[in-house]
Amino acid sequence: MQMIGKASVAYDKVIYLQGAASVVGQKESEGPLGKYFDEICPDERVGGTSWEEAESNLQIKAVGKVLEKTGVKGDDVRYMLGGDLLGQCMATSFGIADYQLPFLGLYGACSTCGEGLLVGSMLVAGGMAERVLSVTSSHFSSAEKEFRFPLEYGNQRPLSATWTVTGSGAFIMTSQKGQDTGVKITGGTIGKITDYGIKDSMNMGACMAPAAADTIARHLCDFNRRPDDYDKIITGDLGYVGQEVLLKLLDDKGFDLHGVHTDCGILIYDRETQDTHSGGSGCGCAAVTLAAYIVRQIASGEWKRVLFLPTGALLSKTSFNEGKSVPAICHGVVLERA
Repeated sequence: MQMIGKASVAYDKVIYLQGAASVVGQKESEGPLGKYFDEICPDERVGGTSWEEAESNLQIKAVGKVLEKTGVKGDDVRYMLGGDLLGQCMATSFGIADYQLPFLGLYGACSTCGEGLLVGSMLVAGGMAERVLSVTSSHFSSAEKEFRFPLEYGNQRPLSATWTVTGSGAFIMTSQKGQDTGVKITGGTIGKITDYGIKDSMNMGACMAPAAADTIARHLCDFNRRPDDYDKIITGDLGYVGQEVLLKLLDDKGFDLHGVHTDCGILIYDRETQDTHSGGSGCGCAAVTLAAYIVRQIASGEWKRVLFLPTGALLSKTSFNEGKSVPAICHGVVLERA
């Protein structure tokens, strides 16, 4: 049985992460992880004529880079999975159309990277594909335009706000041993929609922390593990505010994550020198941090087992303008040294 608990899977075959690639903007390259990214795009429009086209171009570059790094040809990929933050996942639809591969569009807001890894690894584990490619992206300017204010408005950002990462991450999963990254996916936990009634769209960390706490607690129970069974438990983009809320919620549940927890939104920017307030966010935040840094740490043996937990705020312009609260979700993926 590969199903365990109420919402988790533990694979009975090895699912390798064959390749991972990251493409980011200039601001991300100036942060603590700058030296790890595969490609840096100083041009904010990435050669396009709009912010949305820029995000599509980020995905084109990320997919091309992961295929180049692995030596995999497009025809060797059975299915492509992808998504982004924009309406109807338009950055993905326009970005990867030319590859002409069987495609499944995903939307989990900023948790889309985790959703793609789970769905892709399940397809491989179930014998329905030998190789699956997953990609996601975000762009600071397209996200501000979609969810907050046009950049020309020059609005004041509160200290609880996070900075949407300009970047794209792409991953290839396979059951075939060979030129892999030295990392395998051994299981995961699918998250539930969690809503604590928070309506502040400028405080995504507080909105998403309850979803992360729920998934982490259910994951540990399903796998009968403790936090110290992992070298690191890494959430997607809670930032500093969300991390504080998460640790308190898990303390109340009897799980102490102090010392083992960190967050991609905290890792990607320098709090002292970069004006990003609570940290980073966006689909690209968890994706590029995983592709550039976390995979490297596992492959080198620095970390043996990591629980990777991208988080997503499931709001839209319509729901926000109608006064709805911000529900959230978090998916967990277990990554281990192959």
